[in-house]
Amino acid sequence: MDFLKSLVGHLDLPLLIVWDRLPAHRSRLVQDYIAGLQGWIVTAYLPPYAPELNPVEYIWGYWKQHELPNVCPRDYWQLNETARRTLRRMRRRPRLITAFWQQAFS
Repeated sequence: MDFLKSLVGHLDLPLLIVWDRLPAHRSRLVQDYIAGLQGWIVTAYLPPYAPELNPVEYIWGYWKQHELPNVCPRDYWQLNETARRTLRRMRRRPRLITAFWQQAFS
């Protein structure tokens, strides 16, 4: 809800959100909030199990196979720091992220 409220503050045009079927996305609270926006946010859901249509799945797959395959952290703090560092590194590679979107929608 906090993210959606923040997002609405930056919208100049209506927005279509395509998301998975996470229970939080389908909750009555979220649905009522979106309905109250009177069309500023429209939602579409991915099929119940369609990881090949979700670009985020390609990001996680790449991340696990190419960024973290041999990481053996001493504790949760080190795992957290390593994960954040590698995700920031991926974020600086927009062509890589674009490729994941293209893979999902081709």
